[in-house]
Amino acid sequence: MIPTKRLDYRLPGELIAQRPAERRDGSRLLVVDRATRSISHRMFAELPGFLRPGDTLIRNNASVLPARLRGRRPTGGNVECLLLSRAGGAPGEGETWRCLVRPGRRLPVGATFEAARGALDATVTAILGDGSAMVRLVARGGESVTEAANRTGDVPLPPYIERTDDSCRELDRERYQTVYADPGRQVAVAAPTAGLHFTTAMIGQIRALGVRTADLTLHVGLGTFRPISTDTVEAHPIHSEAYEIPADAQPALFPPPGGRRIAVGTTAVRSIEDFLATHGAPLHRAHLAETGLFIYPPREFRGVDALITNFHQPRSTLLCLVAAFLAPGSTEGIDWLMEIYAEAISMRYRFLSYGDAMLVL
Repeated sequence: MIPTKRLDYRLPGELIAQRPAERRDGSRLLVVDRATRSISHRMFAELPGFLRPGDTLIRNNASVLPARLRGRRPTGGNVECLLLSRAGGAPGEGETWRCLVRPGRRLPVGATFEAARGALDATVTAILGDGSAMVRLVARGGESVTEAANRTGDVPLPPYIERTDDSCRELDRERYQTVYADPGRQVAVAAPTAGLHFTTAMIGQIRALGVRTADLTLHVGLGTFRPISTDTVEAHPIHSEAYEIPADAQPALFPPPGGRRIAVGTTAVRSIEDFLATHGAPLHRAHLAETGLFIYPPREFRGVDALITNFHQPRSTLLCLVAAFLAPGSTEGIDWLMEIYAEAISMRYRFLSYGDAMLVL
């Protein structure tokens, strides 16, 4: 059993990035070479120098919906409604969504409020056991809930990024989204943050080197921010997330000899490993599934040869995944990861969603 305290470390508050770097590829890049057990300090703009022809970058193209909706109760009190997932209904007639609503205790079943700055009429129809609620939303102008959210909503930034006013609203709407996000796949509550560092120009440069890209979609949920609260890692109840790997992306999981599969982010790793756990060859159709896969040491990896990731919160499931990848098949990666993070803290790297990146080769 792995004591969770092994994944704890002290993260100075001033190192939690509150804004993105001025340029997407202007973030720092800590490069870990597992073969030589060495690290080097670079800039993300130098990433193409670590790639070679035949490599494939496997990315999560999920798009973040501006799902944080502001509203008011009939009594005048403020309400915040965070859209989590659509459960049914039709645009213009009323859609039902699973949401987080605040203040929850003042919004029982039957409570009504307006949302999306007055664009939606909302009614709480059920309270669920996980603290979320089912809410029926009707657009006053006949638009869909996602249309209203895109027009009036705020990006659902993680709780450690503090915003006291709207001064960063447009910046967040642009930068808390990858440049390759598919607008037709607005399914993420949180951004796949390892991809935030890529620019369109860099992607062109990488492809010119003979490096391919393959896109899948994982519906990033709020569970990604949930710390491990159990005494041991194995006892933690991992969250589930839906994902899709299109048929044309699946061959990238079975590359020819010499080509490396480089996962851009932990969400891509989770999708790849879940697929390969049950499939030994590409399918002739898209693969749609929900994964409850929890990756922690001493796991082996079937479909990932290198990893690009950000720096993660103490006691998080994402730390477990990175520790497992550092030393597949053993638990040695946990202590090594803590050493790497101590080095990053001493070098004043920026942490978490808007922070710097790490490349594990």
